[in-house]
Amino acid sequence: MTQLATNDFTEILEGRRSIRKYDPKVKISREEMLAMLDEAAKAPSSVNMQPWRFLIVESDEGKATLAPLLQFNRRQNKTSSAMIVVFGDMRCYEYADRIYGEAAKRGIMPSLVAKAQMTVAASAYKKFSRSRMNDIVKIDSSLFAMQFMLVARSHGYDTNPIGGFDQDKVAEAFGLDVERYVPVLIMSIGKAATEGHESVRLPAEDLVWWR
Repeated sequence: MTQLATNDFTEILEGRRSIRKYDPKVKISREEMLAMLDEAAKAPSSVNMQPWRFLIVESDEGKATLAPLLQFNRRQNKTSSAMIVVFGDMRCYEYADRIYGEAAKRGIMPSLVAKAQMTVAASAYKKFSRSRMNDIVKIDSSLFAMQFMLVARSHGYDTNPIGGFDQDKVAEAFGLDVERYVPVLIMSIGKAATEGHESVRLPAEDLVWWR
C-alpha cells in the first residue's frame, strides 16, 4: 500500500488548486498511479457500471503525440508526471457479468439478485441511444475524475482538469476505438512547482431554490 501524505479531508478539499506547472523531476510510479485509480474508483456510477477508462500519457513519445491536440495547456503536458486522458466506454455494459458476478462471489448480493440486475442493466444499456449513453458515461466519468483529484492530493500530488483539447482526434491519435471510447477530460498530475491561485466561489445561497 502506498503512503498517504495526508488523510485530513479539510486540508485536501481546501488545498486543492489547479496547477499549471509541475516539477518535471518528480515521476509517479505505476504502482502508485494504479493505487490512486483504484481508490478513486469508489466513486458512484449508474448501476455500478464504472464506464471510466484511462489513457496514462507519461512517456516523452506519448506527450509529443498529445501536445498538438492541446489548446492552452502545453506547459502541464511538458512538466507533469503524467497526463491522464479520461474516456467513457460506450460499451461498458460488456463488463456487467464480471462486476455482478464478483459481487455475488463476495457475498455482497445474492447470486439470483446479481444475475437479475446484471441482465436488466446490460439489456437496458444496449437499447439506449448513443446520445443517452454519451451522457451517462460522461457524467459517471466526471464523478470519478473529481474523486481522483482529491485522492491525488491525499498522496501529495496536484492536478489540473483540462477540457481544452481536440476531442475528435485524441482517441485515434493513440490507437483507440473512436466509436467506443469518448473523451471526457484530461487531468495533469504531478508535484506542484508553483502555488495554485485561490479562486472565488459563488455562495450557495445565491444558487439555490427552496420549495
